[in-house]
Order: sequence, then C-alpha cells, then structure tokens
Amino acid sequence: MAIHELFPYIHVKNAEAAIAFYTSVFGVPEKFRLTEPGGRIGHAELDFGGATLMISDEYPELGVEGPAPAAPVAITLHLHVDDCDAVIARAVKAGATLEMAPADHFYGERSGSFRDPFGHRWSVGHSIEEVTPEEMQRRYTAIMNGPAS
Repeated sequence: MAIHELFPYIHVKNAEAAIAFYTSVFGVPEKFRLTEPGGRIGHAELDFGGATLMISDEYPELGVEGPAPAAPVAITLHLHVDDCDAVIARAVKAGATLEMAPADHFYGERSGSFRDPFGHRWSVGHSIEEVTPEEMQRRYTAIMNGPAS
C-alpha cells in the first residue's frame, strides 16, 4: 500500500468565519467549498502552499463537532513560515488567543503558539538554525536534566 498524502481535516462551529480567519491570517487561498442549501459548509479546502487543509461546519447529528474554544486540545497544527512573529501577531489581532509568545528554541526554530477563535491550536515557526537530530537530542536531554548543581 502506498500513502500519497495526509490531509488535516478540521471541524468548527462556524466554517464561514473560520475560512475568513485562516485566509486572512495565513494569506492562503480557498480552493473550493461545498455548501448546503441552508448555508452549512459540508466541505472546503484551503491551500497552504501545496498542503491542503480541509474544513467543515459541525455535523452533530453525525458525531462531528469542533473543539470547545477553551477546552484542552488533542492536536496542534504546526505551520512553518518565513516570519512566525508576524503571523502570530496577525492571528492575535484577528481574535486568536496567544498561548506561547514567539521565542528561539533548542531545536533550531523560532516559534510560538495560539488558539484560534474556533478552538484549534496552531504552532507557527521559522527556522533559525540547522540542528542535527543528535544535537537536538543532546540539547533536549540537557534541558530535561535541569541545571547542574
């Protein structure tokens, strides 16, 4: 069996507003959407630089619901960009809640995170240094061991 692609598929309480948020904050185009006669969005796709994010309104009658905005989340969507500070600032200005301000990290990335108004967590970063997996592990171990006494 060959795997060809993996598509994150998120569900939200208001797909119309979420699509507007994502296209504005991330500067991504909407590829298309399928809308019911009553206005509920059954499926839409956004193009994140060649990667597709699928999105729909909730379908509680099918057990499909978005996260509660203040509830714990089980996944984080990580987006690699040119300038994480600018993207995170745009997101917060558009109504996201900052969870972690952008900072430089041991794994060679500057990143931060926010919760969008629809309950999804986004980690946004950009590369600041090439770090081998071995060096990353060394740094991680040092952090987990804490300061030497």
